[in-house]
Amino acid sequence: MRARLRSRFVAFDPGLLRLAAGLRTVGSIALTLAVLALFGADITHLVAGAMAAMVSTFAIREKQRPRQAVTLALGLPAALASVTAAALLHDHTVASDLVFVVLIFGAVYGRRYGDRGTAVGLIAFQLYFVALFVGARVEDLPWLYGAVTAAVLCGALVRFVLVPETPSGTLDRLREAFRARLAQLLAAQIDLVGAGPQDADRALAAVREGTARLHESALLIQGRLEEGTADEALARTVQRRVADAEIAAERLGLLLLSARGSERADTLALHLPGAPAPSAGGLPVDEEASTTLRRDLAALRMLVLHPAVGGGGTGLAQVRNRLLGYREEERPPGGSPAVQDVFRGIGEAARAVLGLRTAFDGPQDGADDTPATARSREELEVEDAAIDAAEDAAEEEPTGLDRPTTRAAVQVTVGSALAIVGGELLSSHRWYWAVLTCWIVFLNTASTGEILVKGYRRLLGTVLGVLAGIVLAGIAGQHTWTAFALVLLCVFAMFYTAPLSYTLMSFFVTAALGLLYTLLHTYSLSVLVLRVEETALGAACGVIAAALVLPVPTDRRTDELLATVLRCLGEVTERAVDQLSGGPPVDLLDRARELDQALADLRAATQPLTHPVTPLRARRDTARYVVALLETCAYHARSLAATAELLPMHPSIAADPRLRGAGQRIVRNIGALAGHLAAGEEGGSVETGSSVAALLGPQAPGATRYGRVTDRVLRHVQRLDESVVGLARPLGVPVGPS
Repeated sequence: MRARLRSRFVAFDPGLLRLAAGLRTVGSIALTLAVLALFGADITHLVAGAMAAMVSTFAIREKQRPRQAVTLALGLPAALASVTAAALLHDHTVASDLVFVVLIFGAVYGRRYGDRGTAVGLIAFQLYFVALFVGARVEDLPWLYGAVTAAVLCGALVRFVLVPETPSGTLDRLREAFRARLAQLLAAQIDLVGAGPQDADRALAAVREGTARLHESALLIQGRLEEGTADEALARTVQRRVADAEIAAERLGLLLLSARGSERADTLALHLPGAPAPSAGGLPVDEEASTTLRRDLAALRMLVLHPAVGGGGTGLAQVRNRLLGYREEERPPGGSPAVQDVFRGIGEAARAVLGLRTAFDGPQDGADDTPATARSREELEVEDAAIDAAEDAAEEEPTGLDRPTTRAAVQVTVGSALAIVGGELLSSHRWYWAVLTCWIVFLNTASTGEILVKGYRRLLGTVLGVLAGIVLAGIAGQHTWTAFALVLLCVFAMFYTAPLSYTLMSFFVTAALGLLYTLLHTYSLSVLVLRVEETALGAACGVIAAALVLPVPTDRRTDELLATVLRCLGEVTERAVDQLSGGPPVDLLDRARELDQALADLRAATQPLTHPVTPLRARRDTARYVVALLETCAYHARSLAATAELLPMHPSIAADPRLRGAGQRIVRNIGALAGHLAAGEEGGSVETGSSVAALLGPQAPGATRYGRVTDRVLRHVQRLDESVVGLARPLGVPVGPS
């Protein structure tokens, strides 16, 4: 029971990243409060120290511990300088406002210098805000210096000693999360096998969600491999094995869905709520085959969860051998060809799990191997030996006002100036809330639509947080440490929910602020209402600045990202098909992951278009449809890339030069889509022609369908061709015969 709960928790929070962030921040604040209390600090300086500890902890985003230490060391003098400036300019309103605007520009512009520039700029800006919040004066500076210094030192102690985070440790936890999510996906597939007509949609939704979550874990591992693995060859091995397992699991789900319906499924997830999904009818197999499928899927799930080191014994080896044997059986269990394909898919997934266990846990004992298992193990060893890292050329970056960080710095400076003016009109003492909101809505956004959505979510979270703050302030009363304990709970919840929901994060921030106002004896309902008004003003100023100053319309942003996705898709497709046609081997997995990341960026950028409250229903449906088709394209391109990388050493996959023609047509069509998007080129069109499957002709009677290029590869090429042609209509590109 304990292991099951741990597995679910690990899958819910991959790498325990959110838990570690929450504990680290809460630990820093608690330790800072304890130290300051020992020295007799008053409430004002306790609040300042708590806020400084929170800022100096969450600002650090670098993964290497030495770099984190250097950034913290640079952040301390920046924090002290900001506090000094705020205190010196306390009675000089105009000068204080001007310095605040300069700090805002520097904090946003500093993002061009990477994580360190972002962190130092963030610390400098936020500590100026903290000084304004507590009303710092010159006579308070000694205590404020001590509070800020104690906060940074306590934060360092928690980060490096009490709640340490190492790249290798994080990667290990992410591997465990990948296993847990893979097991969850297999459990959902087991439910899909046995689901009746009434439960089929619910079971399919669980499989789709599990597939998307597994893909998310794979991307997280990809982002940590370089820092978390000292050996580059091992990193490449892990990357390949994770990709193999992800694709095998997704393909197994597709085969299950195809066995349930009357036609082959093209894609499983589409990764969008409400996107069209293949039908899930009744499973056209007898009870015996259904029982065997559930048994073998449960056995595969056991292989995923069971540690490769320390046991499992002969029983586990026998299970593994039986599943791997499906790869070579001419007629596996089941009646129809579609059901037999599911069993073969289980065999391929078992091979991927064998590779995953070897990559994660090291070499395993092969004493109980059957010939089929031995051959699978030999294939994996040959693949690992063939790994060779490749370097990509650096892309040219924009300069001047075209650089995103420069443009955002100018925009947020203008927006903050407007927020200062409007905030002063609302309140001469709390105007900085409007500035803070204006600054925050620009973080991690790149278009006017994204800023609008983020501002709306922050306002909603603030309104709800005000209501919670009223309740919490009543609970805390004048009990200082009760209020601080509730603040810590809110801070932990804020960091734990931040990656999940910006609205929730804003809710907990506002609730915590209500408690801080209580501690400072400045709490009142009017103050919290003013907080809502300043937040609305700041969000509005941010949207106005984004719309009028060097604007990046949502359409332009999505078009740029769509062009990037098409470029990555074209590169992966062209190189994979070329290799499958007999061309030289090239690195494909990195490019496939670049495609995944580009698609994730596009999906995030389309949120303003796909938001439920958008009045433009037709645009929302079009955006969802385009992203859904691109998800389909990405799945088949990833599968082609994974198969192409197996080609040099896999005995059952052969190159076929006839694929080159089909691949060239797909790449030309992708180029036509990208060209139309970039310049609205006239005359260019997407070409259609005979089915890709017709290029190779019919199979010989009695030939096995599985494992040959005529089935395994052509299906992906065919579906990719159809999906690319399908993109022409929503993108307004004419379609004509080749």
